[in-house]
Amino acid sequence: MAGRDLKSGHTHDRHATAYYGVAPSVFQRLVTRWRRKRPAAPIEHTTFIDVGAGMGRAVLLAGEMPFRRVIGVELQPALVRIARRNLTAWRKAGRAIAPMRMVQADAVEFEWPAGPAVVFLFNPFGATVMRRMLKTLSLAFGERRGQLDILYVNDEQAAVLEGQKGFARLFSGKVVRSREDAEADKRILDHQPDGEYASAPYEDCSIWRWMGRAR
Repeated sequence: MAGRDLKSGHTHDRHATAYYGVAPSVFQRLVTRWRRKRPAAPIEHTTFIDVGAGMGRAVLLAGEMPFRRVIGVELQPALVRIARRNLTAWRKAGRAIAPMRMVQADAVEFEWPAGPAVVFLFNPFGATVMRRMLKTLSLAFGERRGQLDILYVNDEQAAVLEGQKGFARLFSGKVVRSREDAEADKRILDHQPDGEYASAPYEDCSIWRWMGRAR
């Protein structure tokens, strides 16, 4: 779904990129790589937050892991309604082991929870909103060095993170889809109405850690 079709009435609508569900294999491989980077706290004490959660695929996948809690943040109300139905079905199927919920909110206005957190981004918005969100994150996490990590898939705004004081890049590279996911993505993209997006066997990804404000 192209960004121009993601309307909520919020002034940040024009900065939305597109909505597309992350490939499960890319998500799982990136989370595995993150866990090898020695986060500040065990996964059981860490809150997972998917910003630009869409219909909730990353929330569902994270819900299968032993996070303290899993939160999806999405601005578009129709996508939030679909995601909430998906979360209910996931729970009924016995797939969720972590508490999950969806919040209809703008990334800049969202109130970040206390405690260690990992924020997941699948290229949800452009540089303007990214800068504003990073500012709220730096204020919320303040001197809590290492207690915030960012997992960024299709990291088109990596330069914005590079320019934001306090964040350090832990990883940058291609994360390969499984063959099954690559074939599924290709089938979907081959039938997109406007042919805007191309299929690739990988996603450019990066991992970032909040190192605290410069003294």
